[in-house]
Amino acid sequence: MDVRTGVLGCGLRVGIADHAHQPGAGSRIVAVCDPDPARAEAAAQRYGDGVRTTSTLDELLECGLDAVFVVSPDHLHEEHAIRCLEAGLAVYLEKPLAITAEGCDRVLTAAQQHGGKLYVGHNMRHMPVVRTMRDLIVSGAIGRVTSIWCRHFVGHGGDFYFKDWHADRSKSTGLLLQKGAHDIDVLHWLAGGYSRRVNAMGALTVYGGITDRNERETYKTGHDWDEYEQNWPPLSQTGLNPVVDVEDLSMVNLQLDNGVLATYQQCHYTPDYWRNYTVIGTEGRLENFGDGSGAVVKVWNRRHRGYAPDGDQVVEVERASGGHGGADPRIVAEFLDFVRADIPTVTSPIAAREAVATGCAATESLRNGGKPVDVTAPDAALLDYFEHPHASAS
Repeated sequence: MDVRTGVLGCGLRVGIADHAHQPGAGSRIVAVCDPDPARAEAAAQRYGDGVRTTSTLDELLECGLDAVFVVSPDHLHEEHAIRCLEAGLAVYLEKPLAITAEGCDRVLTAAQQHGGKLYVGHNMRHMPVVRTMRDLIVSGAIGRVTSIWCRHFVGHGGDFYFKDWHADRSKSTGLLLQKGAHDIDVLHWLAGGYSRRVNAMGALTVYGGITDRNERETYKTGHDWDEYEQNWPPLSQTGLNPVVDVEDLSMVNLQLDNGVLATYQQCHYTPDYWRNYTVIGTEGRLENFGDGSGAVVKVWNRRHRGYAPDGDQVVEVERASGGHGGADPRIVAEFLDFVRADIPTVTSPIAAREAVATGCAATESLRNGGKPVDVTAPDAALLDYFEHPHASAS
């Protein structure tokens, strides 16, 4: 019998739910919800006849659902997830879990109190390049991890994050959280620990000086890659969000609970768009070159004089179809397996909360002169609920 599934929010990330529309094969999209009737109707058409369109969460909750994809804007995640958990639905919640650590804890508490199934969409754990690095680390290829460095070149940052609500800190906290939550989660996963102290620096170095702004806030529903390629150099951007008060350049140092030290750097106006991870261990290091199709991970685990460009081992990253290097269909399949059969997941609500808490602490630090900030651990009762009954896969 198909899992009757709804979609809450029909904006830029609505496409993730496409992978759950498999009528007769275990899951079916039966209702969509968005306050904009045109967006809701366009989303319903993706799934064929018989899909109900609604404009409020109350209406959506009357549709006899088993599960829901919450892909609304970030500042609504907390409210929407809690309402759906209270209604007894299994929830796929697009990352970030919330835009504050306290908000995350309220969502986790709602899941605990109502016995709800909560799944957070940290799809990078299913990206082939990340899985390749993780497998090498687990195999002992570089010994015990001691440090990880991540550089994130957000080449289309001006197009993706400064023309809608992402640029408004009241709705995103900041891009060290909104965009950085992905990479922070990966850093934690590869390192096998969680951040407990951070310090950061950052600034609005380019986009704050652009005066060409929209009169009102808009919501993106798709990407125009041809247009993006023409928006260069960054100062030539037009049509920015009316409010632009998040940083476009930031860097954070992280001290993890297991002694690993990490760094994360993010720039939203580079000419290229990819992530580079360097993982250093007691017996070598590894580094990815590219993070999509054609990427490789190189491993150095012998002594060399100077730079050895070919490494000691080169691992080709699996090529996979689907969004985010094949991660999107895999993460939806994992969610549905979790809903139907309670199969343990690679993602973790606790890890999602730790990524948000770290991003919030880092944002606090950079807005206070780089002052070190401690990252508060989640409540022991929440750890017990999520890490034992629904333990993450190793």
